[in-house]
Amino acid sequence: MNLQDQIGVLEAGVDQLLQAAAERTPCADERAAAVPQQEAPVAGSEAEHAVAEQPQTVAADTAAHPADAAQAQPELHVARPSQNEITLTIGSQTVTLNALQVGQMIEELSNARASMQPEPPPGIPQGWRFASTKNPMMAVQKQSNGDRLLVLRHTGHGWVPFTFSPDIVVQMYMMLTQR
Repeated sequence: MNLQDQIGVLEAGVDQLLQAAAERTPCADERAAAVPQQEAPVAGSEAEHAVAEQPQTVAADTAAHPADAAQAQPELHVARPSQNEITLTIGSQTVTLNALQVGQMIEELSNARASMQPEPPPGIPQGWRFASTKNPMMAVQKQSNGDRLLVLRHTGHGWVPFTFSPDIVVQMYMMLTQR
């Protein structure tokens, strides 16, 4: 499946979730009572300790669907009831995802985000939260044009590929070996 197909599938899925949530969304007071905020202390890997787990709320995007703007906007609630699952709630619809499903969602969202505008900021944003992977597994492959493909395994993002031209490989080597 190419990137455009993946984006189409992702957009269709989000549209279906938003439509289902809009049809079943109770008034704001009822919705707040129906969706308990769950916070659980998390113990686990280094990466999990690097980011404090907090439920997140994001308003659904109605710019693409002006007719929906007149109705109450369903909100996305993200919670982590236990170490190995995430719950996503849009309006009154809740889905629980296990580690494999979260990985699949990260991959799909990453592929879609790669083609979206605006691009991520060129510098590291102030206050940016991240989970770092110490000494990740990696694979390197030489491309026919002389570029190098470096694939690193991040504990949260999975396998993340980067392609470097020969001059950037030299720059990276010099940066990594500076004292």
